[in-house]
Amino acid sequence: MARSFVQPPLDGLARQLRSRRDRASDAVDSFVRETFTLPRDAARVKAREWFERYPKAAYWTSVESWRLLPGDEVEFTMRRLPTAD
Repeated sequence: MARSFVQPPLDGLARQLRSRRDRASDAVDSFVRETFTLPRDAARVKAREWFERYPKAAYWTSVESWRLLPGDEVEFTMRRLPTAD
């Protein structure tokens, strides 16, 4: 006698996945970010200023993202912690 497979209801699983996804999108990290669009040389100077003002060891300073734009400009986002302990 062949038994057919009956798929269990997935309502609970779908609800749990939605809940986790909603919580993850609400989560905000504590990093301070600032985005700049500058000519290449000025972008280097600005990044150095951030690393001098907010040392990487204390503030976890980093260049989070960057991209080259037409006209030799760079759009970049600097990231750091708001305070050092």
